Amino acid sequence: MDVSEFEYLLPSELIAQQPLPCRGDSRMLCLDRAGKKIEHKYFRELDYYLKPGDTLVLNDTRVIPARLIGHRSGTGGKVEVFLVKKIEQKKSQCTWDVLVKPGKRVRPGNQLVFGEGQLRAEVLKCTEGGGRVLTFYYDGIFEEVLAKLGILPLPPYIKKQLKDSERYQTVYSRFEGSVAAPTAGLHFTPEKLKALKFKGVRTVFITLHVGLGTFRPVKTEEVEKHKMHEEYYSVSPEAALLLNQALGEKARIIAVGTTSCRVLETIKGEDSFSPGNGCTDIFIYPGYKFKAIDGLLTNFHLPRSTLIMLVSAFGGKKLVMKAYREAVKMRYRFYSFGDAMLIL
Repeated sequence: MDVSEFEYLLPSELIAQQPLPCRGDSRMLCLDRAGKKIEHKYFRELDYYLKPGDTLVLNDTRVIPARLIGHRSGTGGKVEVFLVKKIEQKKSQCTWDVLVKPGKRVRPGNQLVFGEGQLRAEVLKCTEGGGRVLTFYYDGIFEEVLAKLGILPLPPYIKKQLKDSERYQTVYSRFEGSVAAPTAGLHFTPEKLKALKFKGVRTVFITLHVGLGTFRPVKTEEVEKHKMHEEYYSVSPEAALLLNQALGEKARIIAVGTTSCRVLETIKGEDSFSPGNGCTDIFIYPGYKFKAIDGLLTNFHLPRSTLIMLVSAFGGKKLVMKAYREAVKMRYRFYSFGDAMLIL
């Protein structure tokens, strides 16, 4: 399958930037797979499409302040470090895969300093794609040091830091570990979750820590040759029990976001969902046979990305690309702080 099949034209003014919409005020394109129909609604009308017994699966990961600004010890040269994936943690030190700027000047053996020395790092080695492996040294708890020195890693098209950093967290976020938000969940408010519960819609929380690879475009010409990144997930016994209850009742399971979808498709066996944790590199593109979900709530994604491929696999490539063209025509907002798309 040629990656060019997942291209579309997007005017730059439709890329969601500041000012950001209030939670719950987004528009929502609704895609009926069976009837091949497209409807234009608002997210506040989500209740209309859900029924008692439906099970919404939400990713409760929390974004860490993954950007660090420091300098090279000795030269004073400015360095920007972006945390990507934790490799190992010990007392007073931890090792991470990172991205760095300027890459050419940060070499193995360099010592880096952040803040007033509360956090230091040694560059261990270079990795494929221009990354680095760093070991950080600190007193106390790394997450607390990071909270003081780190910056929330907003998408590059958001040019200013948010006045309220919680706006880039879902209202149900709990477990820190992501370098980007599971953006389909940003539409929800506590009031909307309460209204859905009152209607009889169930919610199940799972965790997948979102990595940068999620948003990178596929660079191979053939989709099948793309190597998918790994992301850590965790599913509690209680969550698996609720999912299996939905299976037993033949209730619809609706993934909120592609991250939740990937976890569900990873943990679904022949007859049931299994609890546990690990890393998943599942790559879903047209031709994939879904075994876990009956619906998907998502945002609008980058051309040539693994995300638009997953959505096309679930909704049907021809129908999804038609919906994207219509979304552009109707001036929907795209990407992280954009509008929603419900596929049933």
